[in-house]
Amino acid sequence: MNSPPGRIIFITGTDTGSGKTLLTALLLVHLRGSGLDVLAMKPFCSGDKADIALLQSLQPGEISDDLMNPFFFRGPVAPLVAARKQNRIISFQAALQAVEEVSIRCDYLLVEGIGGVLVPLGPGYNVLDLIHRLGCVVIVAARNKIGVINQSLLTMRALNQAGLRQVGLVLMGTEIDDASSTSNHLVLRELLAPIEVVPIPFLGLQVPGLGCAAERSCQKLKNRLRVLDTLIFSSCSLDRKPS
Repeated sequence: MNSPPGRIIFITGTDTGSGKTLLTALLLVHLRGSGLDVLAMKPFCSGDKADIALLQSLQPGEISDDLMNPFFFRGPVAPLVAARKQNRIISFQAALQAVEEVSIRCDYLLVEGIGGVLVPLGPGYNVLDLIHRLGCVVIVAARNKIGVINQSLLTMRALNQAGLRQVGLVLMGTEIDDASSTSNHLVLRELLAPIEVVPIPFLGLQVPGLGCAAERSCQKLKNRLRVLDTLIFSSCSLDRKPS
């Protein structure tokens, strides 16, 4: 993989349902709204195609669904398991090539992962292996609720042990706050410093039909999303930055 450092921004999560798709959508709208040449893709997807439809609605007609999501499985299980049920093998090289094919079409590529960093994708490799090989900026989405401190620290430890330093954490709000919701971001900022920890409030948005709503929400969250600009562009070899 010969992409410039920082050209690929990988959005992973602490778990399934952590808010990766919504965060990817917000970042896509935010960066494109700054006049940048940005695309999004989700190489692996299991269960249904709602995530794919959402992201494609924000970049209509720019890349095909097959390029945006080359590996889809109907079973809502880890890609390695789903592929075996279909007698398919998705090699590490095939996964890398799929990302590269889209990355050469834009200046910046948002890659949404699946599940958490240790989800197995194919024989002998997982999400973390893909991230490491791509050498990209990593943004972790985590649900702001009880247990997120432990999940976030475990995820960050795995990324750190893999040698990844350009990492940020976004706490995605939930519909009902619990006793930890107001303190999680403060504790994680303390424990993970100098890693950026950005809280995003609950937006009341569902993935289906999210396009226009994501654009409106992005305006409200502009200052919070701009905190991530420094992470995204400080390690990027391209000169273009958001205005």
